[in-house]
Amino acid sequence: MDKLLNVEEAAELLSTSPRFVRRLIAERRIEFVKVGRHVRIRESALIAFVVAGTVMPMTADTLKGRAA
Repeated sequence: MDKLLNVEEAAELLSTSPRFVRRLIAERRIEFVKVGRHVRIRESALIAFVVAGTVMPMTADTLKGRAA
């Protein structure tokens, strides 16, 4: 079972402000759970958000393809 994080804990893990996490929630850009009136974010949903936003570095092969 995943740990449920509050907004402040999620912000700390992302090294961002709680305001940014609240915006992600409001824009439905991250999965969240409502527990009564409280909002919680599963740790795995936070990891999935980070993985989805990860940009892979360019390699020499990639650079050669772009120069042509």
